[in-house]
Amino acid sequence: MYTEIVMDHFMNPRNVGEIENADGIGEVGNVKCGDIMRIYIKVEDEKIIDIKFKTFGCGSAIAASSVATEIIMGLSIEEALKVTNKQVVDALGGLPPVKIHCSVLAEQALKAAIYDYATKNGKTYAGLEGFDPHDDHDHHDVVEIEF
Repeated sequence: MYTEIVMDHFMNPRNVGEIENADGIGEVGNVKCGDIMRIYIKVEDEKIIDIKFKTFGCGSAIAASSVATEIIMGLSIEEALKVTNKQVVDALGGLPPVKIHCSVLAEQALKAAIYDYATKNGKTYAGLEGFDPHDDHDHHDVVEIEF
């Protein structure tokens, strides 16, 4: 069963679309699992002033993308890098265990967008050490969540 919050974010997703001339773009997922998530960020003075997403996937992936953008909007880069998939799940009021990977995708897509921004601007951030945006993140970085 999905929570009312998940259903609302699926039926009425927030911050959908692309940002023209985005400062960072991150894409994660794969066709195997069926979920592909792309996040666009606009950064000003080390703060995320705009964030949008495009997700091809299930309702949980769309809801996770939507709620993640709401959490992240207005945060500094360093604050955004501390956002976890557990925060995404909690903001959605929970996800079925088989859909937790959707929250991981949201966390990883954000990291990929910040990585892109950092690479383009010669910056380094704590939390991106060893991050590989081309890695298949969606199934092996899952944080166990107690239900």
